[in-house]
Amino acid sequence: MKLSHLIAAAVAGLALTGAAHAADAAKAQALIKGSDCAACHSPDTKLVGPAYKEISKKYKGQSVTDTLVKKVKAGGSGNWGAIPMTPHPNLKDEDVKTIVEWILSLH
Repeated sequence: MKLSHLIAAAVAGLALTGAAHAADAAKAQALIKGSDCAACHSPDTKLVGPAYKEISKKYKGQSVTDTLVKKVKAGGSGNWGAIPMTPHPNLKDEDVKTIVEWILSLH
């Protein structure tokens, strides 16, 4: 295979990955908007709970998606201070996973 074909295939793959990531980001943001997440969190600023980017920074490079999904569903305190996070047992696991993966992708 020619180098130009390999480069073209790599660029196409990256474009598709970028499009998928953008779709996941849009879905995560829509899920956040439809829940009560924004009452305590924002992307850049600590409100009641930590900023999404602060969460991403804390867990960078760690495999914590499943742990954080459980934490969002169960709620609790201790990780970010004394104020507990409200449990969200009615959110679907796959929706929480979409939100958590988006948060962890922020920098």
